[in-house]
Amino acid sequence: MLKTPELPDLLRLIDERSTAFRAAIAAAPDLDVRVPTCPEWTLRDLARHLGSGRPFWAAIVAAGPADAPPAEAVAARAAAQEPQEREALLAWLAASTQELLDTLRESGPDAECWTWWGKSQSPRTSGAVARHQLQEIAVHTYDAQVALGAAQPLPEEVALDGAEDFLVTCCATSSPWPHEPAVVEYHVSEGRSWRVTLSADGARIARIAAGEEGAAPADASARGTASELVLWFYGRTAVDSLELDGDRRIFDQLFAWDPGI
Repeated sequence: MLKTPELPDLLRLIDERSTAFRAAIAAAPDLDVRVPTCPEWTLRDLARHLGSGRPFWAAIVAAGPADAPPAEAVAARAAAQEPQEREALLAWLAASTQELLDTLRESGPDAECWTWWGKSQSPRTSGAVARHQLQEIAVHTYDAQVALGAAQPLPEEVALDGAEDFLVTCCATSSPWPHEPAVVEYHVSEGRSWRVTLSADGARIARIAAGEEGAAPADASARGTASELVLWFYGRTAVDSLELDGDRRIFDQLFAWDPGI
C-alpha cells in the first residue's frame, strides 16, 4: 500500500481548503453565477453539494464497516437544507466541515467503513476517506475560484497527494484492461512520479523512485506540475496543459474506460 499523509495533516488541509471555499462564496457578487467547470451548477449549487456531502461522509465513517452507504448517511444527505442568506450559508458550510473533521479525528485513520472504491488500491478506511475528501474539497474550491475569475493552482502539498490519491483510488482496479497491455507514467515537476501498468489483471499503480524512470519503457507519459496533473485528472483543464509523450491514444482510452471500481 502506498504511504499517505498522516491524519492530522489531512485534517489541517481539509480545514484550510474549506476555509478557502467559504472565502470564495463570501466574495462572490452573486451566488447564482454559473460555475464554468461544473456547467450545470451555480455557486449556490456547489455550496449545497459540499455542505450536504460532509455530514454524509461523517455518518459513513461513524457507522463503521458496511456493504452499502449506511441509512443514517443517506438520511443525513436527504435532510440537508442549505440556508438562503449568505452569512447563514457560510456558517452552515463551516459546521458541516467541522462535523466531518470531528468524526474523522475521533475515529482515527484506521477505522473501517463503506467506500465506493472497493477494487482500488485505497483501503476502505476513515483515513482514505479523509484523503479523498481533501481532494473533493480542493477541486471544488478551484471551481468556485474559476467562477469568480480568480482561479489559483492547488496548493503543492494538496496537489502532490492528490495526484497519487486519484491514481490509487480512481484508476487502480482489478477489472481487466480492455485494450493492449500498456505502461503509462506520470511525472510532476515537484519531483514525484508514478507508473500505471495496464493489463488483463487490471490497473496497478506504483511510485517511481528517483533514477527508476525508463527502467521499463513507458508507452505514454504526462508531465506537469502536481496541480496541473490533478486538475487534468478531474477534467478541469485541457490536455494541452501537460507535456505528453508516446501514444496519446492511451490517455483517451483511460478517460473512456469505466472499470466499475
